[in-house]
Amino acid sequence: MKKPTAFLLAVVIMLCSFFAFGSANAKAAEFNINFNTSCRSIYLENLDTGLTVYTKDPHSRCYPASTTKIMTYIITVESIDDLKNTTVTVKPAVLDKLNGTGSSIAGLKDNEKLTIYQLLHCLMIPSGNDAAMVLADYVGKGNIDSFVQKMNDKAKELGCSSTHFSNPHGLNDPNHYTTVEDMAKITKYALKLPYFSDISNTAVSDCLGEDRYLITTNSMIDEVRGGDYYYPYARGIKTGSTGNDSGYCLVSTAVCDGYTYLCVAFGAPYEDANGEPYENGAMIDSKNLYEWAFDNLQIKTLLDKNDLVKEIKLNYAWNKDTMQLTPAKSFSTILPAEVDISSIDRSFDIPDSIDAPIKEGDKVGKVTLSYANKELATIDLIASESVDRSELLTALDGIKNLVTSGWFIVSVIIIAVLFISYLIVISIYNKRRKSKRPVKKYRKF
Repeated sequence: MKKPTAFLLAVVIMLCSFFAFGSANAKAAEFNINFNTSCRSIYLENLDTGLTVYTKDPHSRCYPASTTKIMTYIITVESIDDLKNTTVTVKPAVLDKLNGTGSSIAGLKDNEKLTIYQLLHCLMIPSGNDAAMVLADYVGKGNIDSFVQKMNDKAKELGCSSTHFSNPHGLNDPNHYTTVEDMAKITKYALKLPYFSDISNTAVSDCLGEDRYLITTNSMIDEVRGGDYYYPYARGIKTGSTGNDSGYCLVSTAVCDGYTYLCVAFGAPYEDANGEPYENGAMIDSKNLYEWAFDNLQIKTLLDKNDLVKEIKLNYAWNKDTMQLTPAKSFSTILPAEVDISSIDRSFDIPDSIDAPIKEGDKVGKVTLSYANKELATIDLIASESVDRSELLTALDGIKNLVTSGWFIVSVIIIAVLFISYLIVISIYNKRRKSKRPVKKYRKF
């Protein structure tokens, strides 16, 4: 597998925001993995198709730890127009709120002036809780609770049904929680925002000066310090941990050979009963899942919009008895590499026939695609061409329908009975009339 360029990542993620191979009716197509994972909850999605390919307990509430800062980034960027030229003075009182919390910090200094752009680097790269507080205070106009409310409002807007934030940095709180599925929604939104992909994928930054380097907490993207965790296809995004409460957490993406995946891994064990730290299971699980996906899954085109997938009887068209139906759109999805598309089941929901006139593109029915008893998508089927109605055939069919209709047959029978009755009555009348005629007597000569 060739190592993708940063340009390819940017293009793929940009395309993912508005292009999906699957329709709105596409279903999740989760597959089984052949290895164990240590994280409590996992969510793996192919961003090229929007399909979830693997989950583990995706709806359980988890402490998100510093992955919270993804939402902090969102609120900040959407609240400030000029990120590179808006300057913030770091308030000592804001930094003091973190005293005694054991927070990860970016080393901000009292009363120094930094741009929002610099603070976003401090937020995402070294996971600076101090940067999170400074940004929340600035955007909230001195009211951090106001900023947090914006976070919760945004979560609801993005369809997160099991998420609630109580701070901008991720320190544990009973009312601070999310799920891996909700965090995936939040992250996919963040990927569309300015600078997010670049900043979250930066291993070392000198944006504060060469004597104050910011070093990433994400070993998966740090080739120099990452050790065995380093994964050349990983791209960002955010680590998190508050010890045993949250365990190890990681939100990341990976790109290889034109495929892009998003993985959210929460709750890997942090330390054993003796206080000895475990390996970062969130990074290990994510790396293993990426390798499994890249090696075993492929995007396969199941329907092309130019395919003639079904023939249907056509009525009232001159010299044309059938019409070909095509998919309203192409449909591709993720499937195991060894699967042949001929094994995909197609279930059609179409009428027995259609009447002309019909226009090219008119919806006629639907086809449902399934694999291994899992429904993949339902796609509309449309007319492949326009066909006019034949008035002669319509008239002849009308006559045929008339003479074969039940009420017409009954009417004919009634008329026939009446006519026969009439004939009988006339016959009887004539006989009686003849019987009443006087008999003429002839004189004999």
